[in-house]
Amino acid sequence: MNESIRPGSQAAIGIFDSGIGGLTVARCLQDQLPQETLCYFGDTARVPYGAKSPETVKRYSVEITQFLKSHEVKVIVAACNTASSVALKEAQAVFPGPVLGVVEPGVRAAAAATKNGRIGVIGTKSTIKSAAYQDRLRSLDPQFHIVARACPLFVPLVEEDWTEHPVAIQAAEQYLSGLRDENIDVLILGCTHFPLLADVIQTVMGDSVTLVNSAEEVTREVAHYLEQNQLASQEKQWRDLFYASDDIAGFERMYHRFGGKPSARFVEAPSDFFQMVQQIHLYKDSVFAHGIQWFESVAQKTR
Repeated sequence: MNESIRPGSQAAIGIFDSGIGGLTVARCLQDQLPQETLCYFGDTARVPYGAKSPETVKRYSVEITQFLKSHEVKVIVAACNTASSVALKEAQAVFPGPVLGVVEPGVRAAAAATKNGRIGVIGTKSTIKSAAYQDRLRSLDPQFHIVARACPLFVPLVEEDWTEHPVAIQAAEQYLSGLRDENIDVLILGCTHFPLLADVIQTVMGDSVTLVNSAEEVTREVAHYLEQNQLASQEKQWRDLFYASDDIAGFERMYHRFGGKPSARFVEAPSDFFQMVQQIHLYKDSVFAHGIQWFESVAQKTR
């Protein structure tokens, strides 16, 4: 097959995350934009980002952005809240199209939803320490009362599939009781793992608190961008492609646990493969007579 994807309506949507949390974003995109192709990179070899320095997260984010760029994607979503908080500008600097983070859409949704101006934010240690959500909320309205709390145990609870385990309820009570006492009426789930604990979080916080899921908000932003720029695909042509930098079998299991669509393709991308792909892309026009194709045709798969 000699067809080659070029940036245009049939090009893929790039997504990256430190591991599996961004699969909540991928699932939302699959549900809301089923005609689009996804190209996802989960950095499972270097997870978690939440405990790493900003400089390291910036370096990783730039490397992955360049990898997705080699697949000629039309837009990139930094589905990792930590990367969105500390490395978005660096990723945007190396990609010619838009790189959308999950912070800004979540902030706008929270600001629109609050009735009393009291907003809570939960995330990893790095996300909360970066104050990305807090600063953006205050830039919209300095009168907002913002309470932020790091909830680091939520990530391993999701990855162990303990989302309904008594330990998850105990952890939520421990982390969130102080937020509940602050009389907040909106809580931003500032980590893409956290929507998998939404039922537990809602139970602890009570029905009067609106949960803001950044995956849903960034999906709306992607859809708006594609429509405004005539880049929306009208029909799905390519199978979704999911990369993980380690343990692709474990990653695929988590993908299905997160509710991902069954027709995706999974490829492990360790460091040597990671570099090779970018070198191939660099020289493809001078080496390959008919171009290269990273994505498998949907029609080809169904034959």
